[in-house]
Amino acid sequence: MEPQPQKTAIFKSVAPQLVVADVVRTAEYYRDVLGFEHLGYFLDPPVYAMVRRGGVEIHFGKAENNGVSNAVVRSGSFDLYIWVSDIDAVLEELKAAGADIIEGPVRRVYDCVEVIVRDCNGYVLLFAV
Repeated sequence: MEPQPQKTAIFKSVAPQLVVADVVRTAEYYRDVLGFEHLGYFLDPPVYAMVRRGGVEIHFGKAENNGVSNAVVRSGSFDLYIWVSDIDAVLEELKAAGADIIEGPVRRVYDCVEVIVRDCNGYVLLFAV
């Protein structure tokens, strides 16, 4: 009997879920301030929402309270690291939309330029090129 070839799965993308108290408010914030496209709500009243921008998709799941940002657990941490093609253009957009910019742009020792933003729930998003 011939050995079967090893199958290799290709990982195509990831869609992290952030736990939030208000999925509608959060999805609208990501649309209006961070430039994401709203993909839909689930149930009425909504208990789940999804947004997308380019190849980045983020989901929001309803809970009684917001989840806890990694930055609360460990200083200097972030919740989402989002690669972008043009950090200067992203920074201009974020400033114009009134985003809560924590830091940046900053060139790190690992040669990435990063902009750090806090969302409407306290989650920390890091945009990088």
